[in-house]
Amino acid sequence: MERQTIGTAPRATKPTGRGRRLPVDKFSARRLELAEAALETLAELGYARTSLREIAQKSEFTHGVLHYYFTDKVDLICCSVRHYKAKCVTRYDRVTAEAQSRAELIEGFLEKLGETIREEAHMHRLWYDLRSQAMFEDAFRQDVTEIDKSLEDMVWRVASRFAELGGREPAVTPAALYAVFDGLFQKYLLKHLSGDSEAIPELLSEVRRLLPLIA
Repeated sequence: MERQTIGTAPRATKPTGRGRRLPVDKFSARRLELAEAALETLAELGYARTSLREIAQKSEFTHGVLHYYFTDKVDLICCSVRHYKAKCVTRYDRVTAEAQSRAELIEGFLEKLGETIREEAHMHRLWYDLRSQAMFEDAFRQDVTEIDKSLEDMVWRVASRFAELGGREPAVTPAALYAVFDGLFQKYLLKHLSGDSEAIPELLSEVRRLLPLIA
């Protein structure tokens, strides 16, 4: 099976066990459905402890079904994380598009930032696990690079709009801005996962002080 990623259609239809072919759009849609259903198990176990068989044991899907739609766990993990992060980007874009003042934008952004750590910390942990694995495994690098770039672009859209609302220009490059925000997010995500009740308030305070300085 040729490896596929979210947002790109397979080059050919997928043959079924009876010799029929599953339409490309239905095959891709089914991959997304399975990938989203597997997210909780992936987030709970992480990369090292996850296999298609383990995911099957913790879900309603059989190992055969998962193996039919995904080449291996790398294929499934990349598909799942890409799908989740794409939804995250959309969430922040809505805040950026609707804000009519700097105060409105920063409050909306901080609300979503705190919400995503409180409710989806394990999902973000899976992303950082995947990104670390990309240092060692070639199979992850293209997907991780593309996801990372989408997050960089999302942070830049927030900062650019914040600067625009104040008649200013961002004082840093997109790459530098993302590195700062990502570093803060990862630091306080770890503190939150370690049981620190002040982790989220401290992150939001850091971002509230930082954003006006760079945009």
